[in-house]
Amino acid sequence: MLSANPLECSLEGFRLSSEYRGDVAIVTIHGDLDIVSSRELDEHMTRARRQQSRLILDLAGVDFMDTSSLAVIVGHWKKLEASGGTLMLAGARYQYTKTLWVTGLAGRIPLYENVEQAVAATDAALP
Repeated sequence: MLSANPLECSLEGFRLSSEYRGDVAIVTIHGDLDIVSSRELDEHMTRARRQQSRLILDLAGVDFMDTSSLAVIVGHWKKLEASGGTLMLAGARYQYTKTLWVTGLAGRIPLYENVEQAVAATDAALP
């Protein structure tokens, strides 16, 4: 079920929003993930993680990703895994999110072509 009140945050050229479908939080990012926006990403993911233990990070709108934002993603991934939750990535485009592949995380965190595939995989994993 889609939440009627998605959470939203924006900086110049950067936008974050969240929506909830059943027991899954979907955090959508548009713009550059860098040292400036990584703090906003961290706060946004923290709020989403408090609501749900299954989180999909929609990276389709990301135009750049640096290591500071990668550290935020890894931190939340570890916290979710430790508490029995799940983090999935959707829509990551190699040319803009190379750090995922360079560090090997693209092979460790479940990665899907789009949000719908990630949601379907989450639904399939339910008992």
